[in-house]
Amino acid sequence: MITKETLTLTQAWDKTFPKNDAVDHSKVTFVNRYGITLAADLYVPKNASGTLSAIAVSGPFGAVKEQCSGLYAQEMAARGFLTLAFDPSFTGESGGNVRYMASPDVNTEDFMAAVDYLSLRKDVDSARIGILGICGWGGMAINTAALDTRVRATAAMTMYDMTRVNANGYFDAEDSEEARYAKKAALCAQRLADLRAGEYTLGGGVVDPLPEDAPYFVRDYYDYYKTPRGYHPRSLNSNGGWNVIGCESFINQPILRYSNEIRSAVLIVHGEKAHSCYFGRDAYENMVKGSKYADNKELLIIPGASHTDLYDGGTTNAIPFDKLEKFYTTYLN
Repeated sequence: MITKETLTLTQAWDKTFPKNDAVDHSKVTFVNRYGITLAADLYVPKNASGTLSAIAVSGPFGAVKEQCSGLYAQEMAARGFLTLAFDPSFTGESGGNVRYMASPDVNTEDFMAAVDYLSLRKDVDSARIGILGICGWGGMAINTAALDTRVRATAAMTMYDMTRVNANGYFDAEDSEEARYAKKAALCAQRLADLRAGEYTLGGGVVDPLPEDAPYFVRDYYDYYKTPRGYHPRSLNSNGGWNVIGCESFINQPILRYSNEIRSAVLIVHGEKAHSCYFGRDAYENMVKGSKYADNKELLIIPGASHTDLYDGGTTNAIPFDKLEKFYTTYLN
């Protein structure tokens, strides 16, 4: 029997963005195949009727649904889609213990469980379901599209490949057997230290205070997660971060291995100035290389945009919502 954990959900509007009165909002829950109950915000166009196209949204990695995934979901609902912004397993208002852990398998399953939930709603056309992932969840979304044949359209916004960055470091600067061995040895030692201490050590969220010599991409994150622009008390990145061992299994489990077998439509969007842009460019190249299904794949680079500009638009409204509306309208028809 499938049972749900009892979750305590905040009913007050506690988002980092204003409520759109053209959209109805409610809290819902659903269960993944590991028995973890996920918490989500459901956004439905006001006065909607009949069955709608639907989009499940999550990310960034270490964020919560009250931040940019909810912003994306609400905006797409205002444009006619039923949308679901959810907290991944072990984070935010979702269930699962131990807290602040991540897994390529579990987190891909979170997206698939969201598709399950949407598919069974009477106000959703189960043949018209898409997903949208932001930052680390952009890579998860592509992995989900490679696994879940029900997904008709996938957008990956300012994406990270979390397996690549954990295995190779930023810009592949630690891509060697020696560097990976050192990381794995440190994580194995941390496992025992945590068990001896009886608790899991947090790795720390975005650095605060910001060092004067902080790299550009660290400043970019700080400007979002540590300021009123995007701070949220449940966000890992805004506060204590993931457990030190939280992402251990990402090191040897590449998530984009079969991306060139994705038959459904995929749109990858990245900012020109984003430190992470190489993830998106390479993911697109790998997805279309030798693929029989390249015609419905697209890479869109936003001129002048940084990584977090695609979280909330930054100061230039950088999120291409018109493009997203056209993309999903085309491929969820």
